[in-house]
Amino acid sequence: MQPATNSRAWHSLGLPEVFAATEARDSGLTSSEAASRLAIYGPNELPQQPPPAWWQILIRQFQSPLIYVLCVAAAVSTAVGDLTDAAFIALVLAINAAIGGYQEWRAEQSSRALQKLLKIRASVVRDGEVCELDAEKVVPGDIVWLESGNRVPADLRLLSAQGLEVDESLLTGESLPVAKDPSWKGDPATPTGDRLNMAYAGSTVIRGRGRGVVVATGTSTLVGQLALDVLGTSGGQPPLIERMERFARTVAFGILAAVVVVALVGILVHGHSIHDMFLFGVALAVSAIPEGLPAALTVALSIATTRMARRGVIVRRLAAVEGLGSCTMIASDKTGTLTCNELTVREIHLAADPTPFEVTGEGFTPEGQVLRSGQPVEPGESEGLEALARAAVLCNEADLHRRDGAWIWRGDPTEIALLALAHKLGWNRELALERHPQINQIPFEPERQFAATFHRDNGAIRVFVKGAPERVLAMCRDADTQALIAEAESLAARGFRVLALAEGLADGPVQAGGVPPEPRGLTLLGLVGMIDPLRPGVRDAVAACAEAGITVCMVTGDHPITALAIARDLGLAHDPDQVVTGRQLEGLSPSELEDAVRKARVFARVAPRQKLELVEAARRLGHYVAVTGDGVNDAPALRAANIGIAMGKSGTDVAREAAELVISDDNFATIVAGVEEGRVAYDNVRKVIYLLVSTGAAEVVAIGLALFAGLPLPLLAVQLLWLNLVTNGIQGVALAFEPGEGDALRRRPRAPNEPIFNRLMIERTLIAALVIGGVAFGAYWWMIARGWSQHSARNALLLLLVLFEIVHIGNCRSETKSALRLSPFRSPILLWGSVLALLVHVLAMYTPFGAIVLGVEPIDLGTWLVLYLLALTVFVAIELHKWHWSIRYPDDRPAARPSPPRDATPVPTAHQEPAPARSGR
Repeated sequence: MQPATNSRAWHSLGLPEVFAATEARDSGLTSSEAASRLAIYGPNELPQQPPPAWWQILIRQFQSPLIYVLCVAAAVSTAVGDLTDAAFIALVLAINAAIGGYQEWRAEQSSRALQKLLKIRASVVRDGEVCELDAEKVVPGDIVWLESGNRVPADLRLLSAQGLEVDESLLTGESLPVAKDPSWKGDPATPTGDRLNMAYAGSTVIRGRGRGVVVATGTSTLVGQLALDVLGTSGGQPPLIERMERFARTVAFGILAAVVVVALVGILVHGHSIHDMFLFGVALAVSAIPEGLPAALTVALSIATTRMARRGVIVRRLAAVEGLGSCTMIASDKTGTLTCNELTVREIHLAADPTPFEVTGEGFTPEGQVLRSGQPVEPGESEGLEALARAAVLCNEADLHRRDGAWIWRGDPTEIALLALAHKLGWNRELALERHPQINQIPFEPERQFAATFHRDNGAIRVFVKGAPERVLAMCRDADTQALIAEAESLAARGFRVLALAEGLADGPVQAGGVPPEPRGLTLLGLVGMIDPLRPGVRDAVAACAEAGITVCMVTGDHPITALAIARDLGLAHDPDQVVTGRQLEGLSPSELEDAVRKARVFARVAPRQKLELVEAARRLGHYVAVTGDGVNDAPALRAANIGIAMGKSGTDVAREAAELVISDDNFATIVAGVEEGRVAYDNVRKVIYLLVSTGAAEVVAIGLALFAGLPLPLLAVQLLWLNLVTNGIQGVALAFEPGEGDALRRRPRAPNEPIFNRLMIERTLIAALVIGGVAFGAYWWMIARGWSQHSARNALLLLLVLFEIVHIGNCRSETKSALRLSPFRSPILLWGSVLALLVHVLAMYTPFGAIVLGVEPIDLGTWLVLYLLALTVFVAIELHKWHWSIRYPDDRPAARPSPPRDATPVPTAHQEPAPARSGR
């Protein structure tokens, strides 16, 4: 038997060829044949990545460039016998690993809790009988029976179908169920959503029955191939990781160069020994390395993770927090992400009333109103609406009711949407059936294009019909067919799914259980236009993205007309030539694909691999790409993106496994909240880096000036570590709790290649370092010149630097706003962190620990006052620089406002997408 894989175009083969290739029989396989094939092909299950063990999460915390630098510093300290310094560094590494590891472990547990552990069962013909077994035991060549509510267990080539409709939205993005036709046969290039003779693993049977032969299982299925793509695709690094790697390289090379220069000067100019200068170099390196930075960064990202979780965003990878804030493009799926994935009646056109009615509300929940000329229509006010609502609930097999305070629904999406409309008009299906008992029906079938139900009505038999407008109009009398067809086509062109409803007396006797005649001589009640509506808040969220300088693209497997209708509502596109289809993308070169990404904002009828190619093209253009989605079809693109965002409530396990972030409420608008928190997190990261690097650089300045002046080492290595890890470390962690400044979404994204140290950061770091280091050196030189002992001078200098850190923390709270405009009570954690840092140092000055380890002692009040006044110099210097910067750059970081490309040039294509089939039930 040939291997049954999805690489073959099964939809283009005839049934004899399919049976021959799979060695299947209409009577099914025997148990022994099935067992043999199970041994060959393996279980019918998807590959999964096992969850990371605790030790793997812990090891991941040490995979950071700054951690490597600290490890080297600890090793050098150990080598020279400075075990106290090595112990300090080891302690901060342990704290950093514990915080980051716990945060990622907790996020992983939250993500796993979202996954639905459902066991799929399948009805399979074995040994000539239909039996039910676990889907994992299904093998190629099995004959599988399908019925309403079933999950398709494997890829099937359909053999027969009775009104079979399958929801393939998680594979194709198409929000409407697909009516299947086993007799259909297409060419090999037919898109997945148009293969009417196939039922794919992972899709759901909405209604009807069917039978098919298994042609692919496990990783050979369409969903299995997508799962392999997910496991085999590596995503881009979050921007913070890339920037920190560049920063760590800069720090490492800078420290090495500074140590070499200082050592050479000390040996060649001042005649110091090599051993003394080696110890001096270690002290210089300790002062330059921001030892508290890894822990502070981890805390900053952990805080942002907690804030995001409160707003509905679950973070699976800590570094992805800032990545969302740095994204320049969001490529979003339509169905279930921008829209509700629930059909909703939006417009009603009554046959006897020229004024259209508007229907409010989103999704299947029957909350909303029917409006006429903007005014609410009360139940019973319009006879035409009442008649249409009655037909909608009676010619219907779905169920919509409230249970335990929540709305529950079951059935075909079209029929649920009609029930929701009827509820808004005060109608209830159960009560309507009590008044008009049903005695017979004509179920919907694709070939028939309508459904009808027959009911008793005051001694007569009344028939209610719904279906495709052209089919229902052919049954009606006295209807302006041409005008109504034009109206239906107009609605369809705007992306609506259009149904016609009619009623009348039965044409002839109708018996329960018999075959009723096709209705004739009906009265047309009206047309209803349905659409999968936008999620609440999505329109504002897209507008907020534009204000934040983020480009939003819609990438969907749905039809171009439907995609354009949603895009118009969102303001993403306005004309059909702004929509690029999957067929247009076929065969494009990489440069042409990049051109399409640059110009278009809507991509429709796109296959999963094309989504992947679009994401890769956007990344080549320099975008940091965030991809959102909920379906299996989104998973490869989620994994390839810089930031993958999966929907947690309705999303598939495959999509969640591929993503770094999970939106718990499935609302695209939540992403905007995540962007804001991500930007605030990056702002806080920059603030922490500025604090630690500027104070560390100030220590280097003070030590360097002391060396060139021929003075003794102003601070010991353990005192430098005390400054960097304890007093400044406490404040650095507290600074990570700083709330946003309120303008995060009014700024453009930072350029992907922008380093952490941009011009503003460089200027301000140099000013702070020169002021703090210069004043500290001057004070140390004055004390030595006045005859102070080295011990007393170092003690006073250490306190001066602690006071500098406490004053400087106010400068770090905002890059552009004056510290005088920011209340200290706005961030109580930072306020108490600064108080704690000072108290810890004061406590050390009055305890044996401080005297033995740090060499510190109490200082008189007069010296305290002088040192505090000296520390205020850095506040004055930075305030002057902020004022000067505001004059030089009054519009620093303005928001970009991308608009839909109205003049987009059509992408080269040799194909034309056919118009959608808008015949509904």
